[in-house]
Amino acid sequence: MREIGWIGRRDVMHLLGVGAAMAAGFPRCVHAAATKNTLVLGLDLSDSVTFDPARQAQYTGPLTLTAAYESLLTMAPGDYLNVKPALATTWARTSDGKGWRFTLRQGIRFNSGNPVTAEDVKWSIDRVINIKDQPSQYITNVDHVAVVDPKTVDVIMKDPSQPLLGWLTGPNFGVLERKVVEAHGGTSASDANTKDKATSWLNQNSAGAGPFTLVGWMRNEQIMLTRNPYYWRGPAHFERVVLRYMGDSAMQFLAIKRADIDVAFNLIPEQTATLTDDPRVRVEGLESLDFLYMTLTCEPDFNKALAVKEARQALWYAIDYDGIINSMLGGHAIRPASFIPIGLYGSTRDTTKQFGYHQDLDKAKQLLHQVGLSEGFEFKLTYGNAAVMGLSYSVLAQKLQSDLARVGIRVTLDPMDPVNMRTQYNTGKSTSILSTWSPSGVETDVWASATVQRVAKRLHWTPSEAFVKLVAQAAEEQDAEKRTLLYVEYEKAMIDQANLTVLFQPIYQIAVRDEIRKLQLNAAGWLVDLFETNS
Repeated sequence: MREIGWIGRRDVMHLLGVGAAMAAGFPRCVHAAATKNTLVLGLDLSDSVTFDPARQAQYTGPLTLTAAYESLLTMAPGDYLNVKPALATTWARTSDGKGWRFTLRQGIRFNSGNPVTAEDVKWSIDRVINIKDQPSQYITNVDHVAVVDPKTVDVIMKDPSQPLLGWLTGPNFGVLERKVVEAHGGTSASDANTKDKATSWLNQNSAGAGPFTLVGWMRNEQIMLTRNPYYWRGPAHFERVVLRYMGDSAMQFLAIKRADIDVAFNLIPEQTATLTDDPRVRVEGLESLDFLYMTLTCEPDFNKALAVKEARQALWYAIDYDGIINSMLGGHAIRPASFIPIGLYGSTRDTTKQFGYHQDLDKAKQLLHQVGLSEGFEFKLTYGNAAVMGLSYSVLAQKLQSDLARVGIRVTLDPMDPVNMRTQYNTGKSTSILSTWSPSGVETDVWASATVQRVAKRLHWTPSEAFVKLVAQAAEEQDAEKRTLLYVEYEKAMIDQANLTVLFQPIYQIAVRDEIRKLQLNAAGWLVDLFETNS
């Protein structure tokens, strides 16, 4: 159905049998009960800026990418330490031990109907590397990709002891059809960072082998997907999927009650609690690997107080973490000790209890006094005008402002457009931010290496050589028990450094209409497996 191209907003309304509901002033764009052929999801999509796998680094984008593209490997719900087959049926170390050899599944076709080949795999990975956007940082250890035959490809590594398989499950490494993307300006050459022109086309179309095809996107309005008839597991249950932008939880709540949407993602606890009395709607939970975190710069030119480690530590001791989780999230969250989510190596509820930050106002005041800041200090906290994980950034920021005021730390709130906020943060121009983290591939090193690489740069922090070595050592350790202990040491070091803390790791509460018999949730970075979802 690739020839459909972009479907305009009015055309989509007609296609879904909605008539003139927009005239009433509320986006009753879809009546889920009217057809079982269309699945409509309501969520805050304000951070979506691209659907080019080589450039996507935001929170909500992976849901669309995973629907439109298939990676070599995947993760099954609930098991985030072991990879599973996807495009590749088998994988093993190359004979020289320097990389991994992947054998592709027979009969795989792109949404164009053309076969998926090893050449497409190589081209797609090469393009990520040479585009040199954030996703390329996830596979800096890849030396090169070599085609063995049309169904076999080798990924050779610079350091074979470092992990790879978990990275390749991520939505950034979905395989693209080379000929189609090249026809729209794509290239995987070494100068792709300046010569590739395919992103605009990929923002409105897809050239993948996933269960759905992207046929249109209007920022802060909707994303439209249609069923890929050539998907290797058979056709998906739904002919169409609409991801509808609803930044306000009240709008989502009303829409799910009225059957204008099938699934609501960003409801607050008070709203989900009232749904228990509605026989037409159920609430499903998922202990995610995502989290919401807060950063503090080390740059004295931005804030002299935050350049002092003890001041940063005092700030973390002043936060009421339990209040955020229990009062604001209805208890539907957990919290890791540092930057590794609970469920991966070295991160458990016990480690958080043992050495994670907890509110201790006396300790906070003592640390401030110790560094000559008994009267506290002031700093600016930046966040997006959005809701995520069932909570508004603005509401959370106000809670933090109130908590920190108790020890004399004054917070200037700085809300802005999520895309502008992300750009400012990525370029190292933020004093402090609230942001989410969603995995690009479920490998513990994804989180650990990020902190000593790009996050450290954004915060003007130079990790010690020993700290960087610890992260590398943990990644290459093959013994699970030893690896766990190394990551515990990493977490302790991050806590002492005090440049960031995780405020909560949500247990998602997602409202689902009863017409949707199965909503397949997955915490591996893309939240929902749309192929497995059915009515």
